Amino acid sequence: MIFFKRQNLKKVTKIVSLAGILLLSGQGFSQQKTYCNPINIDYGYCPIPNFVTQGKHRATADPVITNFKGEYYLFSTNQWGYWHSSDMLNWKFISRKFLRPEHKVYDELCAPSLSFVNDTLLVIGSTHTKDFPLWMSKNPKTDDWKELVHKSEAAAWDPQIFWDKEKDEVYMYYGSSNLYPLYGVKLNRKTFQPEGERIPVLALNDDEHGWERFGEHNDNTFLQPFTEGAFMTKYKNKYYLQYGAPGTEFSGYADGVYVGSNPLGPFEYQSHNPFSYKPGGFARGAGHGATYQDTNNDYWHVSTIVISTKNNFERRIGIWPAGFDEDGILYSNTAYGDYPTFLPSQKKNHLQESFSGWMLLNYNKPVQVSSTLGGFQPNFSNDEDIKTYWSAKTGAKGEYLISDLGEKSTIYAIQINFADQDVELMGKPETTTGHKYIIYSSNDGKNWKIAVDKSKNTKDVPHDYIELEKPITARYLKVENIQMPTGKFAISGFRIFGKGAGQKPDAVQNFAPLRAEARKKGERRSVWFKWQQEPNADGYVIYFGKSPEKLYGSIMVYGKNEYYFSGLDRSDAYYFQIEAFNSNGIGPKSEIKKSE
Repeated sequence: MIFFKRQNLKKVTKIVSLAGILLLSGQGFSQQKTYCNPINIDYGYCPIPNFVTQGKHRATADPVITNFKGEYYLFSTNQWGYWHSSDMLNWKFISRKFLRPEHKVYDELCAPSLSFVNDTLLVIGSTHTKDFPLWMSKNPKTDDWKELVHKSEAAAWDPQIFWDKEKDEVYMYYGSSNLYPLYGVKLNRKTFQPEGERIPVLALNDDEHGWERFGEHNDNTFLQPFTEGAFMTKYKNKYYLQYGAPGTEFSGYADGVYVGSNPLGPFEYQSHNPFSYKPGGFARGAGHGATYQDTNNDYWHVSTIVISTKNNFERRIGIWPAGFDEDGILYSNTAYGDYPTFLPSQKKNHLQESFSGWMLLNYNKPVQVSSTLGGFQPNFSNDEDIKTYWSAKTGAKGEYLISDLGEKSTIYAIQINFADQDVELMGKPETTTGHKYIIYSSNDGKNWKIAVDKSKNTKDVPHDYIELEKPITARYLKVENIQMPTGKFAISGFRIFGKGAGQKPDAVQNFAPLRAEARKKGERRSVWFKWQQEPNADGYVIYFGKSPEKLYGSIMVYGKNEYYFSGLDRSDAYYFQIEAFNSNGIGPKSEIKKSE
């Protein structure tokens, strides 16, 4: 029963921001250079009645992006349409129902497959029945789709159709289960129906791989972990079969990869796994995604971010710089991955230069508000926990929040993450009034200037991100509500980015990864990190990997001097390193420590 239910659940100068993309000032237009996770798109609201008993809310997951004819296309679960963008920042929604009336399901394209063959984009959703259509379009920038296959015989959950361009062959990979493996099957090139037997291509091995264990911290082993979200990327004649584990509800939701020389395997576990992983920070989770190239041929990975507050399947979307190193290792760079990150237009090195360097200025700093609803306290707005939020008592004009940075700081960008408190919508509304608000700045908390004016905004911007055309200097920022599209004025993260005026932290001292020795009894899939508290630190980033030159994994930790990590592979040696950060910058990296 759990298995069946799970599969169906997956489902001053005034500045005016236009769709969160262009800033209009007295000096004209300016194109943003950065974005910030979770990405700011008009997420639909959960359409499933049983999933909103604890509050109606926005939800999506299982994203896939494809670069098709120089345009980025984004599909994800239960959105009643899709997005496209020319710059990976400004996403335009195309309303579209892909399933026919007789299907009668809430999961309108749950965990969809998105790919292309030559000049044709292909889309199909998850199904257990052999009657879903496979759609095609040569012009997806408009609602211009036709059925390529009226009834697909593949009948796959979490499908991905992969076109092997060099061989001109088509394959499908699929599966979402804590009982069965992922499968692959060749499709007939003309009919796109299955050709030959399905082949098991990948199964979890959580006895060896700690990060595949079930639970928020890979330790709730009352249930077997799930494998899902198959995705194939071909690179230099190698086939990289990607998969999500152990469960979409968890901050440790991650993507791993196996590598082979043939489309249907055999595949071998990549030594550096999970390759997409982000268990700490504000935007947590980096599983069930897709790897794609931008117009510069650089790689990115799009994946699911977990909230899981009003329902286990309350989720968002994140985009991470990715790539293949000189040894063909697939990686995804999630360090500071929910801070401002450079867009493809900036052509940055994805391992070293993707982070803008703008730090979070108001973590756990003093907050003043106009009113507070029950236990939704003000400091939940800047505790770097997307699961918690402050809510005003109403959604009325004039409700406000003031963030005190503690000192004058240089502000480069602002992100407002609205929370869904007492919203009334389900599904995808045809129209919206948009989020209307004004942000003021002040040096003394008394005299205010307008920094951002969105009082006339008509766009739906649930994770609005504004990169200022010119940085401003201020100690206080005030966000004042004008109108909410629905619900109360509630914020899970009022995040201010820039450069503080103080000192960066020093190097972390006495960093010690504690792990059971290979020859002694102990849980070698887990490691306990301890270190001396750095007085000037807001938080720390721990890097890990199986080679001192490939510390591709990262964990962000706030306000502690220890972390218990359960995501190691049992048999292998690891290398670890740590650095401290605060609002002024990032301190030196520690000495690399090895653990056999």
